[in-house]
Parts: sequence; C-alpha cells; structure tokens
Amino acid sequence: MRGAILAVVLLTLARLAEATPYETFIDVDDQADLDDLLAAGDLTQDTYDELLELLSNGIDLGTADRAELYALPNLTYEDVDKIIQYRELQKGLIGDPTGLIAAGALTERKLLAIAAFIVVRPVDDRIKVRGTIQLMTRWAPSDGDDRLPPFASRGRFTMLKHVRAGYAATLTRLRLGDAVFDPNRGELLADRPGTKVQVPKLYVMYEDEKYAAIGGSYRIGFGQRLVFDNSSRYTPNGLTFDDQLTFSADLATECRESGGELPSPCLGAARYRYVTPDWRWREGLFGAGAGLKHVDLAAGWLQAYVWASSARRSIYQYELYDRARCTDVYDDADPGCSAPPVYVRPEGNVLSPTTRHSFQTLPNVFRENLVGANVGYFADRRNSVGLTAYGADSTNLIEGIDLDTQEWSRIPIGRRYGAAGANFSFGRDWLDVFGEAAYTYDKSPDPVGPIEGGGGPGAVLRVTATKQKQELETVVRYYGIDHENPYSRPISQPDELDGSRARDEVGVRVRYVTAQKLYTVRAAIDVWTPLTTMKNAEILGKTRAQPKLETYVRTDVRTSHELWLGLWLRYQDKDLGLGGHDECFEVSTEENEAGETIPCAGRQLSSTARARYQYDRKLRFTAMFEHQMLDDEANDDTKFRHDIGAWLIALYHPQPRVRIRGRMRYLDEAINDNAYLERSLSALVDTVVGLRERDAVRIRVDTKFWLDKRASTKDREPSTELQLWLSYEARL
Repeated sequence: MRGAILAVVLLTLARLAEATPYETFIDVDDQADLDDLLAAGDLTQDTYDELLELLSNGIDLGTADRAELYALPNLTYEDVDKIIQYRELQKGLIGDPTGLIAAGALTERKLLAIAAFIVVRPVDDRIKVRGTIQLMTRWAPSDGDDRLPPFASRGRFTMLKHVRAGYAATLTRLRLGDAVFDPNRGELLADRPGTKVQVPKLYVMYEDEKYAAIGGSYRIGFGQRLVFDNSSRYTPNGLTFDDQLTFSADLATECRESGGELPSPCLGAARYRYVTPDWRWREGLFGAGAGLKHVDLAAGWLQAYVWASSARRSIYQYELYDRARCTDVYDDADPGCSAPPVYVRPEGNVLSPTTRHSFQTLPNVFRENLVGANVGYFADRRNSVGLTAYGADSTNLIEGIDLDTQEWSRIPIGRRYGAAGANFSFGRDWLDVFGEAAYTYDKSPDPVGPIEGGGGPGAVLRVTATKQKQELETVVRYYGIDHENPYSRPISQPDELDGSRARDEVGVRVRYVTAQKLYTVRAAIDVWTPLTTMKNAEILGKTRAQPKLETYVRTDVRTSHELWLGLWLRYQDKDLGLGGHDECFEVSTEENEAGETIPCAGRQLSSTARARYQYDRKLRFTAMFEHQMLDDEANDDTKFRHDIGAWLIALYHPQPRVRIRGRMRYLDEAINDNAYLERSLSALVDTVVGLRERDAVRIRVDTKFWLDKRASTKDREPSTELQLWLSYEARL
C-alpha cells in the first residue's frame, strides 16, 4: 500500500516537472488573511511564521538584495533578477512599483499579491519624520474576570531617511512574576500572574545601501540558516529590526495551579474556565549589530557583519531540573531529575501553606550572552562564498539553585555552545546552487548511547532551476546526531532529537511550481530518516532505519474570469516500514519498557477542495472543504479516523478605505464519535475603516460554538466564546 502511494507521487512529480518556499499562492492584506490560510490548512505553521514576520517588517524594493527579494511570496529567481535589473536601470530607485508591470518584470497579479509585503521609501528627503503608531486591545466576557483587558502598542518611526526606531509594548495579565529560590522549602517560588506593563521590543537602526547598524531588539541570519539564524525568512542575509507581537485566537486557561501544601483550586468547573489571552512575543536578540553591506573591490564586493547580544530568557517550567538532585538526566526513573516544583508565593507570611504553579512559562530564568560574525565575498549577486561563526554561554539568574535543562529541551543553561561554517552560492542562466556546511560546539552532559556530545557536523545543499514561469528546487540535507545548535534553522522536518529539529536527520526534498495564466501547479516530496536507531532498537526490538515521507500536489485552475477552482492532496507517513491502523499519527499514547514515549508511526491523507469566486472588484468569496483520514489507535485500530472541516470566507471592499471580512468554519474531528475530539462552529466579522487620510480603526468580533459532548466542553466557561477586538492605527 505505502509503496504504491509513493510510486504514484513520484510519477506525478516526474510528469509535472514556480517552487517558491510557500505551499500556495499568497494573496493577503494583513495577519487576518494569513490566519485564514493557516486555519484552512493552506499553510504550515513554519510558513505562517515566515510570512507573518515578512508582513510585519516588509521588504524595501529599493535596497533589498537577491536573497531578501526571494523571500517575497510567489516570486521565482527569474522574477527577482528582473526586479534587480529594473532597479539598476532606475539608478537604484523604485518610486512607483507599478513600473515593474510596464517593464515586464512582474505580472499585475504577482505585484498585487506582494503589495502587502513591500515597503516603498519616499524619494523626497524633505520629509524628516514619519511613522505609524498602533494601539490594540481585545476582550472576551467571562465570569469572574474583572481585570483590565490586555493592551498592546507598536510604533515605527523613520527619521532623516536612513534612521529607524521603534518599540512594542503590552499590558499582560497572565504572566508570572520572576521565580526565586525559597530556602525554607528548598524549591522555587513565584508570584501569581498580575497586571504588568512589558516593553519586550525596542530598537534604533541605521541602514543605507552600504552600511547597517542596530541597537536594541533585532534578528539576523545568513546562508542556508545552518550556522546562525533567528529570523523567520527563507533566505536571510543580514540584520533587521524586531518589534513583532503575536496573538492567539483561542482563549487561555485561567487557573493553572496544582495541589501542593494546599489542594488545587483548579478542580471542577474552575479547571475549564477561560479568559482573554495576553499578546505574545518571541524572545530574540537584544544588543547591537553592525554590518558593511557592500564594500566595492576591484572585482565584486565584500560583506561583513558582527553582532552581540545579552538577553534575559524565559523557559517552560518543566524544562528545568536541579543538578544537585539529579544523578542522570537521561534516566527517567530518577525522581531527582524531575522539574523542581514552583510554589505560589503566599500573601503575607511566606511560610504559609500554598499551592504550586502548573504549565507556566517562568520569566527571566537565565541570561544568554552571545557574539557572532559573518564575512562574505560576492563576485556578483549570484556567486558568493561566506564564513559565519558564533559563540554563546548562558548563566542561571536564580540564585541558590543549580538549574539545568532536561535532555529534551533545546535551551542550554550554564553551558557554552556555538557553531562555525561556510556557505556558497553559484548561479548561471537558469541554475542556482546554494550550500552550507557547519560544525557545532556544545558543552553537553556525559554522553549517552550514540550521543557523544561536544558538537557535530551538518550540511545543506539546495539546487534551484528556474525557467519560463517554472521553478524546480531540490534540497539534500544531513544533520549529525551531535549537531546541536539552538540557532540553527535550516530546512528540516519537525521531528526532534532532544528538542532540536536540525539534528539526527538525512533527507531529500523536491519542490516544483509552475504558474501559468490559467492554472498553477505546486508539488513537493520529502523523504527523510533519523540517523540513529538508538530509540528504535528499544521500541522495535531490532535495529533499522525509520524512513518518513511527506508529499503534496496542489492545482488551481482559472475556469472563468470570476472563478478559480483548486484541489490539494497531501500524504504524510511517519514510518514507511510500519503499517496498520493500530499506529498513531498525532499524539503517542504508548511507552516502551524504559518508560519512554514510543514515536508515532501512522499515516495521514488530507484532501482539500477550494473555490474562489470574484463577484466583482469589491466582493470575493472563498469556499473550502477538507477531509482527513489518519491513523489513531485511541479511536479505532481497524480503520482510519475521519475528520472534516468546511470554510466560507467573504471579503467586501465597498469603498477604498473600508474593508469587511467574514469567515465561518465548521470542524469535526473523529466524525463517528462526538465525545472524543472537537466539534465546533466558529465565525468572525472583521471591519477596517479609514477615518481620515492617515488613520484607520479596526473592529473584529469572534464567536465559537462548541458542539461536542466531551466533559471539558460541558464544563467550559464561557460555553459559547465571544471576543471583541479593537485597534487604531495612526500614520505620522
């Protein structure tokens, strides 16, 4: 069965012969559009994160290099090279992007699709200060939640053409206070969540065609993202500011305390009470970085960057353990290696009996100090070589206890780590070849099994062929079992070894895209396997590889001027060597004799049908239906579990400065059992109105009806969710 499916997929790809990094044609205006694509399964979480960062920061068509331009959705390298050629003819200035259409560099459809991701700098230097300020809040009615709703604000300002500054601030309600060591209990102690003002992002940046410098919060990455990358871009090359805030559309659990010296208050109905969540942010670098972007040589040019960061880091409480109590962190039977309890600080007398925090992220647990450097030589924009290296160490900030992280955590505490490597690019005509090799260094605990510690090798080779609106990309990757690098973010699959994705993996991925006037085809196949059989030998009683497969084929056809029809097929197999419906695909529920979780080895086949109808220039409808078949041993070990989902999305532009979006979704997981998983109906209405030329107000209403008969649904409060969103944006 599995061999037949693989043969069909390979034959399909062979016959198909635009592989952009994204799974679908991206045509969005803001984050809400991306949320629609993610909710409908059109995007993976990785792609969503990349596009959200790109949407937040934007790309300057006047200064972006080839790697940065390629990160724009829907573009091939052929498109990128045409943009650069047009820019050179315009002496480096693209004041009006519509000129790209007249010059034949881009089609109207592609330019409109990337419009939300590009930044156009005013040519008039007399404009001294400009920028935007956003104010945002949201609120979900809930019994007992009488606190202020969360607020967020973000500001961006440009001064003297090349100087930028910005911030992101938020009012949080669910974030714990800093943890401290309590010598009386010999455990950690932290305040309950309270209302606090946080300013996680703050920066000042200078950038022109030749130089870049930043102080504050920033992101940086190079090459194939193997040595160092904390951006969310597919092809990073340099530094950018970081002011991103994100939100979850789902409500958050209010009570997160378990029994300690007192019984848990989260029993009964309190266990299922939900409230408005806080805005979130990803902890990045905080310090300074500088770069020489373009230093002309006799032939070609030179690029060089240095960066440093000293940032406080938060960590999920169960990732910690106390070195003084733990004999062997790899021994699950050693109770001393469990995460230390975090008690709730009592009001008044600190010795009063209290409960424990559960499922919380502890802020400011350790400090990470980091330095890095990159140097590259470019013969031209397609041919280059470079070197990148960084080193870091982390220091525990909680005095009185010797903390470290569990073996499955990707975050090291109290250790030194880093990586160094070389990258290259080569381009001629329709062919581009990119590669990077690296070796990591880390001060790991004592070696266990095939994990020797100390660091290991990794390599990525990416080959892209582009011609006549088609693009074929092949990626070959190798990450050793000791290739442990928390700042490595190359192409890889989500399975992990001790918290690291780019580790213990060898694989090949092929992507193909063709974008014609009346149809598009996107296809990909990825086959990979773990390098080590340490865990497989214990689970299966024999030593063998565990090859895995992920593949998809997606077609979209324009049947008329108004109607596009699409079909997407996706197949995933977590172990090509095993079969049967008694395997799991999503969450493993079995353990081996050593108490370790047995990895899932099941399959999932997803089929999605999509129709997009453009009634006129003001009104558009999109309808989608998805059916999934997947292995689920907890549901029925004799047949697939069946899930279905249906979406209806409407976008209405009655006026140039008014936009209304509506979305409805029906979701039914395990359609034959209404008491097993989620069954729900959700809807939202999102309205953006321009008040004046430079101001806009956004109002959004979300609601969700829970239709299943699970105990958690019966006791849920609120039983029907309602969220109200309000934001205001002013342009200076």
